[in-house]
Amino acid sequence: MAWSIWIRQLHRWLSIAFTAGFLVNIYAMSGGQEPAFWVYLLVLVPLFLLLPTGLYMFVLPYAAKWRGRRGAA
Repeated sequence: MAWSIWIRQLHRWLSIAFTAGFLVNIYAMSGGQEPAFWVYLLVLVPLFLLLPTGLYMFVLPYAAKWRGRRGAA
């Protein structure tokens, strides 16, 4: 159960990092010049890390149901 709490907390912090990176990206693109490449990565890195944690939390209730049925049978 401790893993679930850690993954949920990690997902929350990654979502904050994604939002901050998105705002920085919008601010950088609002200027007249083309922003540096690393500005785009500020959004992509947390986004790619949000995918597995989000999928884990999505599957968690279904896995609990599956385990419950197997244990009862």
